[in-house]
Amino acid sequence: MKSVIFIPARYASSRYPGKPLVELTGADGVKKSLIQRSWEAAKAVDGVDAVYVLTDDDRIRDAALAFGADVLMTSSDARNGTERCAEGLAQLEGQPDVVVNLQGDAPLTPAWFIEDLLAAVAADEEVQMATPVLRCDKETLTNFVTDRLNSRVGGTTAAIRPDGKALYFSKEVLPYVGSLDNPPEVWHHVGVYAYRPKALAAYGSWPEGPLEKAEGLEQLRFLENGWPITCVPVEGRGRVFWELNNPIDVERIEAVLKQEGLS
Repeated sequence: MKSVIFIPARYASSRYPGKPLVELTGADGVKKSLIQRSWEAAKAVDGVDAVYVLTDDDRIRDAALAFGADVLMTSSDARNGTERCAEGLAQLEGQPDVVVNLQGDAPLTPAWFIEDLLAAVAADEEVQMATPVLRCDKETLTNFVTDRLNSRVGGTTAAIRPDGKALYFSKEVLPYVGSLDNPPEVWHHVGVYAYRPKALAAYGSWPEGPLEKAEGLEQLRFLENGWPITCVPVEGRGRVFWELNNPIDVERIEAVLKQEGLS
């Protein structure tokens, strides 16, 4: 199964402008940009044929080329990473079997998250789109609840059917957490997607739906149009996973880099 990883990155984020070029200090004291750390996470995945940074911004392109990444320029019309991935796919000479969308704000994504995702897609030809989910530990759930109490939009949670298909994704904490001492099972949605080319082509033909617009979550367009999303549970193996959504997350991610000895 031929697979590629696309890392969509845009400069003009409404919540955090210039986010891909924000520098994060590793355990060795070396500063690297968010986009470089996300690219390094992608390059660590086994069995992937190519990794590309997708952007419409010359500053991000130049930074990515400087640390050795392959770059595909996409239009400024792309409203989200999935639309940007569809544009990137159209530029490839040979069509891969699977395209992985690794968000450019998720440098703590372990390689095995993506490897498990690809294995799940390879095992079932009916799966057109899949995404990893991680059972929240107490620290992550506390971060979720704290962000919402302080009116910060943090990570995303997933509500999942018994058959492993997604019911819904939200920036709110789902289900409701009444107490952190005895919380319900909450699934943290990991910002990675695997699509077959057919799914990407379909996505580009649909307009933005009301739920996608309200939540700011691109994957909801699939659910709004009746396409199932397979949720693939992954194991943290002691690694803390968190995306960079807000300036406060820089400190959180740097603490994990130091704790895990990640350079």
